[in-house]
Amino acid sequence: MAIERARAQAVQKPWGVADLRPWNTADHDGGLFGEIWYERPGNAESDSSLLLKLLFTSQPLSIQVHPDDAYAQSMGQARGKAEAWYILSAAPGAKIALGLKKQLTSRQLRKAVDDGSIAGLIAWRTVVTGDVVFVPAGTIHAIGAGLVIAEIQQRSDATFRMFDFGRKRELHVANAVAVADAGPANADLKSKRLTDERTLLVSNTHFAFERIELTQKSELHIEAEHETWLLVVSGSGRAGKFAVVAGDAIFAQAENVDLHAGPEGMTSLVAYTGEACPVPRLLEHPAQPATTEAGRP
Repeated sequence: MAIERARAQAVQKPWGVADLRPWNTADHDGGLFGEIWYERPGNAESDSSLLLKLLFTSQPLSIQVHPDDAYAQSMGQARGKAEAWYILSAAPGAKIALGLKKQLTSRQLRKAVDDGSIAGLIAWRTVVTGDVVFVPAGTIHAIGAGLVIAEIQQRSDATFRMFDFGRKRELHVANAVAVADAGPANADLKSKRLTDERTLLVSNTHFAFERIELTQKSELHIEAEHETWLLVVSGSGRAGKFAVVAGDAIFAQAENVDLHAGPEGMTSLVAYTGEACPVPRLLEHPAQPATTEAGRP
């Protein structure tokens, strides 16, 4: 049983940015920071199967691919890596890449990685604020410059780089070719409105990902039976006993989390595990006190 304010950890990346505001106002002493990882307090992060991040890009990330659970476990890792992105902000013309323009054989893919022509074969598309992208394990992908992205993923560092846009970091060619789906990806992802407050963004066997929009001064609670992460993306309010604003995150499990939106309302992204995804009764209105015939409690 837990309701915790997540600890935000800034991570340096060569493709990152110098200023993380308004998402994080801590003084990071210069350098380029590409990610904020949200972790449980203390050493409890190892108990979670999901990892919540923010990504900040001033350059394209590497072209990469992640393994599924079976391949990752064959390498001694706990799980593979499926992930989903929610575009928080996008510079005009900002792009992400998902899959290839055409189907390749394993031999053709190996050659494209070896000679760098993979950079011209990935399928780029423009994204705007509010877009959602699902990246199943095995999907070749990249993220372009000028983006701030909220990412939920299986907790895994299994990443195989195929091309690094001149940064000369290590590539993982054999593993990448072994796990990659070397063809076009299904980029047609449709969100589904579940209630006035809930919109289902992504649902798969590893997690569900939702957007929850509370109107000004409204009150609801999340029934967080399984591992649940909440990230405030606009507005302010309270989550449990914690005052929260954009960029704050909460972890909960086996608890009900009372949400109170502030005067401007509050929009959050929520990701959770469980056999039933999406959970039918994830978000509930508080129970009203019983009244007598005279209208008094």
